[in-house]
Amino acid sequence: MMEPLVDPDLTAAIEASRQDMHRQQNRHPSSQASQDNFVDLTNDSGNDSDIEEIFPKSKSVVSSESEDEHEHEQLQRALAMSMEPTNDETNLSENPQPAKHAIAPHEISASSAGSLLGMNRKQMEEERLARLAKRKAEDISSSPRAEGSGKAPRTQALPSRHSITPRNPFRSAPQASMARVRSRTEVCHQLASNAPNVNIQPTSRSVAQWPLGAVKKTHVAGFPRSGNEITIEEVIQRDDLELGVFSSFLWDMPWLYSKFNNSSTRILFIMQANDEETQKQYRQDVSNMPNFRLCFPPMEPQVFCMHSKLLLMFHPGYLRIAVPSANLTPTDWGEDRLMENTVFLIDLPRLEVPEVGKTPFYKELVYFLQASELHRNIVKKLDEFDFTETKRYAFVHTVGGSNTDGKWQRTGFSGLGRAIKTLGLETNAPVNVDYIASSLGNINTPFLRSIYLACKGDNALLDYELRTTNQRRKPSTEVLAHNQECLDHFRIYFPSDETARDVHPNAKDAIGTICFNPAWWSGANFPRDTLRDCVSERGVLMHNKLAFVHPSTPIEMPDNKECHGWAYVGSANLSESAWGRIVKDPKTKSLKMNCRNWECGVIVPIINEKKTGEKGKGPETHGTAPSAPLPVEVFKDTVPVPMRVPAAPLSEHRKPFFFGV
Repeated sequence: MMEPLVDPDLTAAIEASRQDMHRQQNRHPSSQASQDNFVDLTNDSGNDSDIEEIFPKSKSVVSSESEDEHEHEQLQRALAMSMEPTNDETNLSENPQPAKHAIAPHEISASSAGSLLGMNRKQMEEERLARLAKRKAEDISSSPRAEGSGKAPRTQALPSRHSITPRNPFRSAPQASMARVRSRTEVCHQLASNAPNVNIQPTSRSVAQWPLGAVKKTHVAGFPRSGNEITIEEVIQRDDLELGVFSSFLWDMPWLYSKFNNSSTRILFIMQANDEETQKQYRQDVSNMPNFRLCFPPMEPQVFCMHSKLLLMFHPGYLRIAVPSANLTPTDWGEDRLMENTVFLIDLPRLEVPEVGKTPFYKELVYFLQASELHRNIVKKLDEFDFTETKRYAFVHTVGGSNTDGKWQRTGFSGLGRAIKTLGLETNAPVNVDYIASSLGNINTPFLRSIYLACKGDNALLDYELRTTNQRRKPSTEVLAHNQECLDHFRIYFPSDETARDVHPNAKDAIGTICFNPAWWSGANFPRDTLRDCVSERGVLMHNKLAFVHPSTPIEMPDNKECHGWAYVGSANLSESAWGRIVKDPKTKSLKMNCRNWECGVIVPIINEKKTGEKGKGPETHGTAPSAPLPVEVFKDTVPVPMRVPAAPLSEHRKPFFFGV
């Protein structure tokens, strides 16, 4: 019988030790816990100057008041390791040489294990058998409910998980031989990307399930499965995964490491690192890891964070592309019953003969990966797969830094408008925008208008004209009309303080990635009337970044079809940091798009056959159509609507959840 690729006893011991660390921290909470958990993703400014870089502590570091200076330095190094990596230029051949032997425990330095693992290996070994027995008993007793809906009882809720200081995440697991799976890939018969009658259940087996694409909610532990949810194991499908490329903002390395067959899978992490010294350290940390490579996107001085989430999973017969709103942590993937997210997936078959992709989706994905400085060999591997079915979607992105020349048209909110036009979804009629965000920036009406116009197909030129025309005078009639149309048709979903505390009584200590500064809410120019309380249908916190856009009248499409709406699924919150700001370079007098974050997402249109005998309707002139509620029925079979609608307005009597002071 083949030995397991990952020692289950070792995995159990790691998990038990992590839980011990969590319990110990709860007995000695830090006075700075809430600040340590805070992750500011929305450091917006009102001008175009470089921002001040802020590097707060992360949830991935356990801190206490008793830390000495040496321990603090180790924790900071661990934080960097969990969130940032290296752009290794080592050639990634298509058939890597297998590891000659597993790395023995004595080959891992004590300092590395201590600083990055945060556990005593000797103690872990002594306790692992007892803990394994306990864990198996807990697994048997904690199976999900078979029936029922709504919130999980509070008595079932797990405590929030403060990720411990991770060990060196690139330490090899026990190796075992495994024959590569080369059998013919099983492909599910998916009739259409939004076919409600196609019941395809997610599975962790290596199956190309969604050749036409799909959008799923992340599964939340303890809730029944409806077929519309997916786990991280079902996304990765580890059995025959040959190469995985993963990008994220936050990481839980021991947890993520357990999701791979480490002896047979090559892994590349796209992570944030801000200086050469840090990159050098991480290269050294992974020097003994034959299966791992690292990539660092460029971090110009004005760039704040590498916030994009993108998973590329190369299987023998297909490539799976996943674009989630979730970080690579157990909390984001629902294992703590605290939070939910959304993920787009598509499975692309392998070509008999490699060919450069021709769809806009392919071109923008390659552009984004090249801008991220991903190794050219991996980018080239995309040509081995058929991107034809991506023609129905658009890949949109924000490339961090100053995007000059013609590049400004491809990224940020300009790239969003360009993608909408390429898909044939542009319209002069009003559209309704329902935007779900987990963090809000210091937004104002002009910024909101830039996103609104992009949703109608503007490539930022109209927005720039409206923003810069007669700046010293009162707004023109045209500007006021566009502003009013935007405010009338834009709804922003963010949790109220009551909603957040209903999920977790100590929300500020448990939540580090849902933030909104009260100073912004109180600002004179903040569009408060657009905010709605974001309440999850499953009674958890929502880390989703979704936009549901539905026109006042259906958009006519070729072949007797029409579009009733489209959705954005990705990593971008509603902030200037995430979507950029278009300005004119003072030296060259050319336009450029300044972006503080790296982001990515997918546009998913809802296109159906036009009803028999239905006559085409002419588009209304802008501003004449009243606002319309979110049509859940239009979206639910394609992009699940995770929040309750209609939603209550936020106000001084129902204030937002504030975190980030």
